[in-house]
Amino acid sequence: MNELYAIILGLVQGISEWLPIGSKTQILFASTLLFSLPLAVAYAFGLFMEIGSVGSAVVYFRRDIRSLFGDRRLVVYLVVVTLFTGLVGAPLYYLTDKVLTTSPYNIGIPMVLLGLVLIGIGFYIRYSRTKPRLVVGLEEMRLKNYVMIGIAQGIAALPGVSRSGMTVSTMLLMGVKPEQAFRLSYLAYIPASLGAFFVTLILSRSQVDTAIQVVEPTGVLIAIATAAVLGIIVISYLLKFAKTSRIYVIDFVLGAIALGVGIIATLLAPQSSPPLS
Repeated sequence: MNELYAIILGLVQGISEWLPIGSKTQILFASTLLFSLPLAVAYAFGLFMEIGSVGSAVVYFRRDIRSLFGDRRLVVYLVVVTLFTGLVGAPLYYLTDKVLTTSPYNIGIPMVLLGLVLIGIGFYIRYSRTKPRLVVGLEEMRLKNYVMIGIAQGIAALPGVSRSGMTVSTMLLMGVKPEQAFRLSYLAYIPASLGAFFVTLILSRSQVDTAIQVVEPTGVLIAIATAAVLGIIVISYLLKFAKTSRIYVIDFVLGAIALGVGIIATLLAPQSSPPLS
């Protein structure tokens, strides 16, 4: 087992999950390069690895989770968002898994797509800052807002699409304060990610088993623990950052980097071998 590679994998997950850069694609890219996983296996493994980030969110938002017993509005928000996330995300995951399983794929392509999506989300967030704030927080939201957030989060099942980028930018366009948008996005992540974790085990058990065999169980545990610890730190800093800074600048910078790296990888890297059957 290569402990360093496992730690790197955990670092990638622990950082990318909370930034609008598409953690699934980052894990797909990292696990393909570090462990030579086929793309279909790496894609499923990316969703499996989110369990570490769930631990970060549960620890950081433990007070909010305890408040669910007395906050009916927050409960309704999480239920509706999670429901529509599943209705949109599960079919998209199934179709993506089939495409990656049956088609050879160059590992640079997801990075190119990610770069374009990030730059688009950057403009999306930038535009949202110019709109009047009709909605400030959860108290002003209505059922249609919950549905839109759930759909946006479900679309993020596609590789290259950032879950936090989609949900946060959608809420910013609604007029939600940035710090509230990040907090509500991260809270909605917990049930959605747990659902994705179990859907992955049900629909892609063979891919997950293959990834665990290659990375080794101890390596997977190291990666998950690293992601959980680092995630707590990243969440804390991002919530502070959202109150005072221009978060969309991160999308422009990371989008340009992802686009450049993706183009280079697409031109120079050979196509990955067909996924294991």
